[in-house]
Amino acid sequence: MAALDGLPPLRDVIQRHGLDAKKSLGQNFLFDLNLTQKIARSAGSLEGVTVFEVGPGPGGLTRSILALGAKKVIAVERDARALPVLAEVSDFYPGKLEVIEGDALKTDFAALAAEKADGGPVKIIANLPYNIGTQLLINWLLPTDGTWPPFWESLTLMFQKEVGLRIVADQDDDHYGRLGVICGWRTDAHMMFDVPPQAFSPPPKVTSTVVHLTPRTNPLPCDVAKLERITHAAFGQRRKMLRQSLKPVGGETLLNKVGIDPQRRAETLSVEEFVTLANAL
Repeated sequence: MAALDGLPPLRDVIQRHGLDAKKSLGQNFLFDLNLTQKIARSAGSLEGVTVFEVGPGPGGLTRSILALGAKKVIAVERDARALPVLAEVSDFYPGKLEVIEGDALKTDFAALAAEKADGGPVKIIANLPYNIGTQLLINWLLPTDGTWPPFWESLTLMFQKEVGLRIVADQDDDHYGRLGVICGWRTDAHMMFDVPPQAFSPPPKVTSTVVHLTPRTNPLPCDVAKLERITHAAFGQRRKMLRQSLKPVGGETLLNKVGIDPQRRAETLSVEEFVTLANAL
């Protein structure tokens, strides 16, 4: 069956290049271009947008992003085997795809955006490798230089569903934890749709989900290091009362200072209450 964009079907491309997914790189390839288009559309309009993608592999999502009118795609790929495949996509979309061979965890995306986006809007869209997805998200939410609002307009990312549930979780949710607090503090996060294991090659053992995050322009003022200390202590012993779990950072004294009942547990606190605790440290 012909592909939707005029390029060869992904299965044919992968077979021709002998590009099998590597478990060591957290790779699971998506072959269904209808599905990759659905992911790309979840990011909203791409007209005039520079898109960053991590781990494009054989380029299925890359092709969908370009077909939907992105101004340019900057793709960071660690696997040199994928470069010839991506070169074919680049030839099909002249001047619109730049592939950077390297480790996404060591890539300065903000600097790249300043260099490549010409001051225009930037979105990040990616089927993230499972083994680095959460750390990449944290890097984008908590830049080391403290800059906020960030260089990106939105993040549209695929994770294992368990991670997606933790990203969007709010207080009184079993999945609520440190990740939910950080994401809730800095962004509006929503789960878009699930992707079953059989959509991938090889199929993972878990369901995946696409999450869309947009930055809060003015999140509550808070020191990141203090917020991390508070959430680490609180959720490190999540089944205990806060007066016990927060002992390393002030315990009842701190809780009484801000008017939070010491008998409550971590999962009952709102993002705003965690920020209040951090600011009181």
